[in-house]
Amino acid sequence: MPADGLHLAIDGATARLTIRRPAKFNAMSRAMWRELAEAVADLATRAEVRVLVVAGEGAHFCAGGDIAEYPGFRFDEASLRDFHEREVWGGLSALLACDKPVIAQIDGHCMGAGVEIASCCDIRVASASARFGAPIARLGFPMAPREAELVAREAGLATAREMLLQAAVLDAPTMLARGFLHAVVPEAALADEVLTRARRMAELSPEAARLNKQTLRALAAGISADALVDRAYEYAGHAEHREGIAAFLDKRTPAF
Repeated sequence: MPADGLHLAIDGATARLTIRRPAKFNAMSRAMWRELAEAVADLATRAEVRVLVVAGEGAHFCAGGDIAEYPGFRFDEASLRDFHEREVWGGLSALLACDKPVIAQIDGHCMGAGVEIASCCDIRVASASARFGAPIARLGFPMAPREAELVAREAGLATAREMLLQAAVLDAPTMLARGFLHAVVPEAALADEVLTRARRMAELSPEAARLNKQTLRALAAGISADALVDRAYEYAGHAEHREGIAAFLDKRTPAF
């Protein structure tokens, strides 16, 4: 069995990043946050990879942070700030900046750090038994501002309030109804559903994915569409644009 940590495996055009710490329900250690940033940076250099799947080892996605580490740094303001702003946000922001489509494969516990990681993914598919929450008020601390903004944007303010102020744990059908999830499937069908989606996405234009992600990222950051117009059509003469149109007219599958 490989060591605990984050493990990146590549199979053709699909990469799989596995959060692997099953003895702790895949809770994130400080080292794993740093590994997240490094793994995504490595992925960015691999042109053959078109889609990234993020999943947990075994029966859970990610149960949160490793609470056993907390006494070593959380009670000092400077070290606490460094943890959240450099380590945690370093990993999350790397995932948010990834120009390849990212799918979250969510099973079991998706709590705290797990909700944050899932919030960085473009498509979120969960098993019917998955559970979501951020009950950190039971531990006596709030969610860091950047992390709270991320969760509130993706899950909605009402859901973020319920998770943070009530320590509520919500089921997958509820998160689907609230728009956080894109699909909920039986546990036995989860891996196949995600793989099918990944393969379909890998057949699409990588440049279109990159440009769409850049536009959506800018809009999420509050940049107006008007500010994006000047450079929005630079792809006009690019090869994938030409190939996509030509393939449609020729009634064939495009070769992106």
